[in-house]
Amino acid sequence: MYAIIKNGGKQYKVQEGDILLLDKMSLEPKATIEITEVLAVNAGELKVGAPYVDGAKVTAEVINEGRDRKVVIFKKRRRKDSKVKRGFRRDFTRVRITSIAA
Repeated sequence: MYAIIKNGGKQYKVQEGDILLLDKMSLEPKATIEITEVLAVNAGELKVGAPYVDGAKVTAEVINEGRDRKVVIFKKRRRKDSKVKRGFRRDFTRVRITSIAA
């Protein structure tokens, strides 16, 4: 059984027991969250929502929060003496999927 959920403008395919990094939600560890933006559920047969599946929800448990590795953005225009270097670190909430209810 798997579900496709939406969080922070991104879509994730999840199963029970999966660990994934969502956008930061400022929650304590061991807190539970319910995600109701379920786009599709496959429990033997595929149910696709328009845009969301009615009555479907995914329950997850917060493990911790943190910051991702730094991503360096470097832009250079050749022969123009023009360059820009920027860095970015994403804040995330690590969650474990505990149940999928269709």
